[in-house]
Amino acid sequence: MLSKYLIGAALVSVLAVSASAQAVTEYYVVQDTATKKCTIVDKRPTTTTIVQVGPVAFKTRAEAEAGMKTITVCSSN
Repeated sequence: MLSKYLIGAALVSVLAVSASAQAVTEYYVVQDTATKKCTIVDKRPTTTTIVQVGPVAFKTRAEAEAGMKTITVCSSN
C-alpha cells in the first residue's frame, strides 16, 4: 500500500519537473535603431541598438507577424 503512494508521488514529481523545464517561447517585434528595419525575434532585446517596438510579447510567430503589420513605425518598412 505504501509503495503505491510512493510511486504516485514520484510520478507527480517527475511531471512537475518536466512541465517547468519546457521553455515558453515568446516573440517580440523589434526595430534596429540605425536602419529602422523591424524584425521578429524570440528573445527580449537587451541592447540599445535593437529596441522593442511592440507593446507586448506574442505567443506565436504568426501573432507577432500580424502585430508587426499594425505597428506604425514598422508599416513604412
